[in-house]
Amino acid sequence: MRRGGFKVRLLIGLVIVAFAYLRKCSQQTENPYTGKTQSISLTPKQEIAIGLQQAPSMAQQHGGLFPDNRYQEIVDKIGQRLVNNSIAKRSGYQYDFHLLRDDRAINAFALPGGQIFITYALFSKLTDQSGRLNEDMLAGVLGHEIGHVLGKHSNERITEANFWKLLTMGASVGADLGSLANSIGQQTLLKNGRGDELESDELGVRLMLEAGYNPNYLINVMEILKAAAGPNRVPEFQSTHPDPENRIEKIQEAIRKYK
Repeated sequence: MRRGGFKVRLLIGLVIVAFAYLRKCSQQTENPYTGKTQSISLTPKQEIAIGLQQAPSMAQQHGGLFPDNRYQEIVDKIGQRLVNNSIAKRSGYQYDFHLLRDDRAINAFALPGGQIFITYALFSKLTDQSGRLNEDMLAGVLGHEIGHVLGKHSNERITEANFWKLLTMGASVGADLGSLANSIGQQTLLKNGRGDELESDELGVRLMLEAGYNPNYLINVMEILKAAAGPNRVPEFQSTHPDPENRIEKIQEAIRKYK
């Protein structure tokens, strides 16, 4: 009876794993902005809906929006210039740019569908030698985040996460290998996260050039991030982000590619 029960469990587990694999294959599509084949499960409308739904709570986590509308208008102006003069215009996404009150966390991020955020802590560091805001550096930050949207990175991560949930379920039912499958899945997501950052850097360079900004200033942004991380920053193999030095090298390659 025990042997028969094990066979049934193994068969069920194999069916679940096969279903997960076939569904992932059916979701593969070529990204028109990167040329990369991805597993995508959300439509653009669903991405936009998720971004709009999550935007208020994300802003709240960073103290809300920055109270000075003049700075918000600058962020809007540069963000919309990047969108309206580049490949992003035909993407169909709804782009909104938000300056967050947070003056401690040096950060910028994007939600699916075009909701893009930058903290005041990072915004305030994007200055020239005289202390004035450098719009090319701000364009570099926003261009990178638009790159995440065009790269459909959140969509891909959601699809990957659902795939690994099904795979883990099948392995657990079939042969008690759920923890192993789960650990492999986490490693895969971590590796792809670093690839996403490099891809967004390249897209950011392209967007900056198309909108008339100097992409060399994206390198200055990397120097700011490097300084903010300090000498004790997490090694690249333990991080979802590539080392700033590696990013600078890839940005220089992208500038040569698109100029």
